[in-house]
Amino acid sequence: MTPTRKHTALPKAQILIEALPWLTRHNGRTVVIKFGGNAMVDEELKAAFAQDVVFLHHAGLKPVVVHGGGPQISAALDQHGIVSEFRAGLRVTTEDAMDVVRMVLAGRVQRELVNLLNQHGPLAVGLTGEDAHTITATKHQPRIDGELVDIGRVGEITDIDTGAIEALLADGRIPVVSSIARSQDDSGAGHVYNVNADTAAAALAAALGAETLMVLTDVEGLYEDWPHSDEVISRLTASQLEKLLPDLSSGMVPKMEGCLHAVRNGVHTARVIDGRVPHSILLEIFTDEGIGTMVVPDEHEGES
Repeated sequence: MTPTRKHTALPKAQILIEALPWLTRHNGRTVVIKFGGNAMVDEELKAAFAQDVVFLHHAGLKPVVVHGGGPQISAALDQHGIVSEFRAGLRVTTEDAMDVVRMVLAGRVQRELVNLLNQHGPLAVGLTGEDAHTITATKHQPRIDGELVDIGRVGEITDIDTGAIEALLADGRIPVVSSIARSQDDSGAGHVYNVNADTAAAALAAALGAETLMVLTDVEGLYEDWPHSDEVISRLTASQLEKLLPDLSSGMVPKMEGCLHAVRNGVHTARVIDGRVPHSILLEIFTDEGIGTMVVPDEHEGES
């Protein structure tokens, strides 16, 4: 090899060496990734996301992907002549709407993601929370102006069974989970619930004892004083996050509540990262800089 070729290849070696401590730390650990936002609809970002997840798998981690599909659901409801209505930040989900939600999440979004991952080998297996009782929910009724409001087939998670996911991970597969839950109330009738994907990802991360929960968003992270500043908080503890929750925008609340639930239930770190940045997952896990906002349990406050 000529000296010139050695020189040009050196940065690649340095990048790999920088990743080494993180590869060692995360080897064999489960990482739950909530796939959402712009990364779900931009073709290049989708392809980069699939590459990142497969890279994690081959690097010795155990990725689990959880997804929703808000924009795709809204478009499909429009096609079926069903009006999209939101109350307390949640989609009102009638029986007819639930049929469409189920079709879109399990039949379209999940299939596309599984196929993207499987371009790299026989890795991904799709399931919903209905499968093997993975996610069980009961009817969620938000309180608006002091009154409980019926918003249809929207669920509140009551139980997680990780058996099917753990069996897939043990078999070297990548589970891809749609955020639909079986009903605890009327499961005999085959009813299901639409559950928030951020909440589902956090509940699964806690139940699996994951090393990390990663939530892809369309912002750089949690802003310190939005809209007055675009300074991103790079790291905060569970208690610090809890104090900020009442002042967060409605879109960030389920994401940050999910992060809080995760780190208070055994997950070592929870991260909100900018899914608009190609390969944001690899940048967050395997580089010194990291991107986005990381939440840690209170007892980790003194760590570097």
